[in-house]
Amino acid sequence: MVNYTDLSQLIEPNNIKPKFLLVLDGIEDPHNFGAILRTAETAGVDGVIIRKNRQVQVTDTVVKVSTGAANLVPIARVSNIAETISTLKDQAILVVGVEIDGNKVYNEADFRQNIALVIGSEGKGLSRLVKERCDEVVHIPMMGKINSLNASVATGIVLFEVLKQRR
Repeated sequence: MVNYTDLSQLIEPNNIKPKFLLVLDGIEDPHNFGAILRTAETAGVDGVIIRKNRQVQVTDTVVKVSTGAANLVPIARVSNIAETISTLKDQAILVVGVEIDGNKVYNEADFRQNIALVIGSEGKGLSRLVKERCDEVVHIPMMGKINSLNASVATGIVLFEVLKQRR
């Protein structure tokens, strides 16, 4: 199984490059979680933060779907995502939620600084308090009749925008 890391290790100041964190607010599907971890690893995410409760944990299925990324990307478990967002902000990390009703298009945000992207659960999106604590909330424009993307697909789109801006 995976050894979880402590949040303090993920947010420790680093003068080499800006922080690139991913916060998951209640992902429930192990296949989504595994796919998110795989994408996070390929995009160069420094660490993933998940809830200790009401969130899928790292299971054999997650590890398998992640093709081993679950063992490569540091994962911290926290009791409260909203409080963790406050801690991230105290460390000068910009917290950007991704939600269908975000006030700006995802590629209009400046991701070249210390950043923590927040992705909500598959059915409910970001919880109210988490969304309120984000510095900004972005959305991915859609043109079809279906108004939402799979959580892992949405995560991939935004993670690679961060990578694009940082190159």
